[in-house]
Amino acid sequence: MLYQITDWDDAYANGAHIPGADAYVPRWTEAATAFRKAHPPQPLGRGQLFMPQGNPRGLMVFIHGGYWMRFDSTLWSHLAKGALLSGWACAMPGYPLAPEARIADMTRIVADQVAQAAAQVAGPIAVTGHSAGGHLAARMICPGVLPDDVAARVVACVPISPLTDLRPLMRTALNNTLNIDTAEAMAESPALLEPHAGIPVTTWVGGAERPEFIRQARLLADIWAGLGVATDCVIDPGLHHFNVIEALSRADSPLTRRLLDHSGAR
Repeated sequence: MLYQITDWDDAYANGAHIPGADAYVPRWTEAATAFRKAHPPQPLGRGQLFMPQGNPRGLMVFIHGGYWMRFDSTLWSHLAKGALLSGWACAMPGYPLAPEARIADMTRIVADQVAQAAAQVAGPIAVTGHSAGGHLAARMICPGVLPDDVAARVVACVPISPLTDLRPLMRTALNNTLNIDTAEAMAESPALLEPHAGIPVTTWVGGAERPEFIRQARLLADIWAGLGVATDCVIDPGLHHFNVIEALSRADSPLTRRLLDHSGAR
């Protein structure tokens, strides 16, 4: 069957295709507020750093989504739970949003916060993020983004529902705010770049997501596999764009384990 996009805005619309979509942000806000009350974070630039009991086994990084134009790190605090229960610290960087900031600025600011967290937490680093944050997670393991000594500690990258090729977004109304041009799309699309060697990459996406998000997840895994990277693309059955990330709150979930079970890999 031929696959052709005729409505670019609908292709990248998530909430319109998720039953009860309006209830998710209030639910996340309540869960995140309760989690911060029980586990007060340390400040991390625009973001937050959660520390486990005892010495951390390593540092997990979660970068939030919102099409680079919505939300901040505090909405997702509860997703640090799986890391903390596993004995890992969890950094949740924040970044300025479009249209005030360009995507390249966000990449740089997130990298600065990852480096700050890495200076406070020893051991391996595992990087993940959701949607636009999945894009930023993949950017973190491209040369010239993180300092070399920090990049050398990264043992896993798991972009969740990532946007890996920015060029299609130039066809959507989102670009009225994002203002992506061809030069930025080429410079900031992970699928058009080459990552550091030796870091296993798993793209993770819900099986009930929009076809474009599944395609974008497969795209990065396929292209980077062709560059010699160990990659996988997990399509999680039945999950959609808003609930695919919930597994990060559980230490024993396949998603959390795929992210954190690489502590001796490098």
